[in-house]
Amino acid sequence: MQHRGHPQMSTPFTERPATERHVLPFGSIEVIAGCMFSGKTEELIRRLRRAQIAKQRVEIFKPGIDNRYSETEVVSHSQHRIASRIVQHSSEILAHAGEADVIGVDEAQFFDEGIVEVCEDLANQGKRVIVAGLDLDYRGKPFGPMPQLMAVAEYVTKTMAVCMKSGLPASRTQRMSQSHELVVVGHSDQYEARHRAYYDQPSEH
Repeated sequence: MQHRGHPQMSTPFTERPATERHVLPFGSIEVIAGCMFSGKTEELIRRLRRAQIAKQRVEIFKPGIDNRYSETEVVSHSQHRIASRIVQHSSEILAHAGEADVIGVDEAQFFDEGIVEVCEDLANQGKRVIVAGLDLDYRGKPFGPMPQLMAVAEYVTKTMAVCMKSGLPASRTQRMSQSHELVVVGHSDQYEARHRAYYDQPSEH
């Protein structure tokens, strides 16, 4: 005897045991941006240290042009430091990322435009990518690939310094020398953090 009732509906998805499911990795990009002396590198080091404490595999990179404090470490103005690898081109980061869970990149504004695609590629692999860099150059203009990195990032932290003229929060970097080169690597002898109201826009040449 046949029982009449609702026909059994077929579904396109059949639940499988968790051990058989393909689990997609959850990568992300975090950008720490601000002017000089705002604690960008210090915050980058803090996040990377926490990842190391959690026993995550960490790889850290910085551009070859940044040799102010060390050739082999990322160093903040307050002398916090962490071991790093110097690279000349963004593509080298992919080559050395290996099995790392967390990737740190300091002074990202000095990298070529390819750094954006590199960071996206790493995040799509499931890695946590943490990038620090200057958002504005000495002219007050968006610096290198930083605008694109901030646009594609899941998380953006804007850090503020203390204006050396007023004590107000500072978001600009004032170059004290007369050089009109876009990149002049230096520290407090050549640059000051300034509030918008105390920032002197350099003339264009």
